[in-house]
Amino acid sequence: MSDAESNAPRLPTAADLMATSNLLARHGMRMLTAPIAGNGKGNGNGKGVQVDDPLGLGDALMKLSATLMSNPLHLAQAQTRLWLDYAALARSAATRLMGGEAPPVVEPHHEDRRWRHTDWRENTWFDLIKQAYLITGRAWVDFLSDNEHLDERTRAKLEFSTQQIVDALSPTNFAVTNPEVLRLTAETGGKNLLDGLRNMLEDLEASGGKLRPRMVEPEAFVVGRDVATTPGKVVYQNEMMQLIQYAPVTEQVYKRPLLLMPPWMNKFYVLDLRPGNSMIEWLVAQGFTVFVISWVNPDQSMADRGFEDYMLQGPIAALDAVEQATGVREVNVVGYCLGGILLAAAVAWLSARGDDRIKSATYLTTMVDFGDPGEIRLFIDEQGLDRLEKGICRAGMLDGKSVADTWSAMRANDLVWSFFVNSYLLGKSPKPFDILFWNSDSTNMPAAMHTFFMRNMYLENRLREPGGITLAGTPIDVTAVTTPAYVLSTSEDHIAPWKTTYATTQLFKGPTRFVLGASGHIAGVINPPHRKKYGYWTNDDNPADPQAWFDAATEHEGSWWPNWLQWVKRHAGAKVAARDPQAGGLAVIEDAPGSYVMVRR
Repeated sequence: MSDAESNAPRLPTAADLMATSNLLARHGMRMLTAPIAGNGKGNGNGKGVQVDDPLGLGDALMKLSATLMSNPLHLAQAQTRLWLDYAALARSAATRLMGGEAPPVVEPHHEDRRWRHTDWRENTWFDLIKQAYLITGRAWVDFLSDNEHLDERTRAKLEFSTQQIVDALSPTNFAVTNPEVLRLTAETGGKNLLDGLRNMLEDLEASGGKLRPRMVEPEAFVVGRDVATTPGKVVYQNEMMQLIQYAPVTEQVYKRPLLLMPPWMNKFYVLDLRPGNSMIEWLVAQGFTVFVISWVNPDQSMADRGFEDYMLQGPIAALDAVEQATGVREVNVVGYCLGGILLAAAVAWLSARGDDRIKSATYLTTMVDFGDPGEIRLFIDEQGLDRLEKGICRAGMLDGKSVADTWSAMRANDLVWSFFVNSYLLGKSPKPFDILFWNSDSTNMPAAMHTFFMRNMYLENRLREPGGITLAGTPIDVTAVTTPAYVLSTSEDHIAPWKTTYATTQLFKGPTRFVLGASGHIAGVINPPHRKKYGYWTNDDNPADPQAWFDAATEHEGSWWPNWLQWVKRHAGAKVAARDPQAGGLAVIEDAPGSYVMVRR
């Protein structure tokens, strides 16, 4: 058979139908009984499923009802605007059907990729469906945002939940209203839908009955073979982390080692993806002795491990181990996201104790001032945290997958529905993308750690307050820190919004350089120079207003890595002979990437 014949669309065979029938027989009941809302767990008293309300939408809807009763004119005005838009759409569609030209009543955002298929523009009927959907969705959201009788927090909760509904009801998410799906269904005789059903059943099986579209095939990569492949050795470990030292590739290295601290909610290899897309590989090639912390993936037995434990057995233990391994006391440290928050606390803790081992601190997409943490603030209030803490304390930990689901919901069209359409309607397998593979390999968080972190950072914003937090008996004060800092944010970050991370420049007492990269929380950080993607902005001044900083900033092409390299080299010391992990002051435990990163729960 020729390549063309083997790749041509084919009709479903008896084997296809039999395989799908077997999956339906095994998992059909699970699909019918899976809970639509809540955590799907019984409440222990035989009364069925306990439904959670993490946003407190019940109270918000009651407030909305009260405003409508007291101000019915607002609803009437919204309905009038909606009908006027529909009338304009009807005139536009009639004109096009008669062969005329008519401008669209509404256009999708230029970055909204749901409407890329040409039929959404060129086919009058699909264009009509698209515009009707956009008009209706806009009306729903505007109806809430224009309601001046709701307090800001209630309005934001309702807008968020309404946008979730609007996104879910997009015509792109249904086979009969998606032209790309209809065309493929006609070409394959429905095989795409059969394949999609099989994908859905497999996802249900893999996630224990919860529908979670795969972003990437689990077998697409193997840790240690395809990702996390930079050669190195585990030279230290405790119950919280393993410390990896990487083998040099240059004859000389900078005197001061570089310690990387990733977030503890994810595996470290976001910094060591495929060769050519690895920050660790690049740093080793620049002549650094690189160490990285590989966090444990905790289970219920570690429920009482808190923020203090992560600090003492994470960066503090790592600093001691680096000194033993290399004989060098002074270290440059990089913290990414949650790792950056822990770094800020550790630097302040060391400074309060007169310990100056950290010579420079680099913060990647890190909030230290949580004044405006973005959309996640909708989930964070006293009532919501009480509910969350009770559930976490019962379980002993927070499941990393549930956290990933929450962040995905905030960018549902890109991180949920695009995969839903691709996998279940088009019947395609996910593309092998190393970042998405890493994103699917999350870790859990101990109950004590997460409750301390959410309450002290997100809810009460105490990290920015002098003496607001005490760790291991020492009150910390980030405003007294004089350690040179490099703060990298990204312009499209929905986890750590850049205008919030910019507030860090107003906190530290020492010299602080702020750089804004393009793209988002991951792609904007993991951006090797050879790819020549995105760009970044710099400004030598740090005015109080982040928008003023941006307006006066200079835009540069390509990766921010070379800019940071020049900065960190100033704190790296002279060149010395390269350090072999096997010839250092610590005994080798095992080869990189180590065993902790392999644990999936």
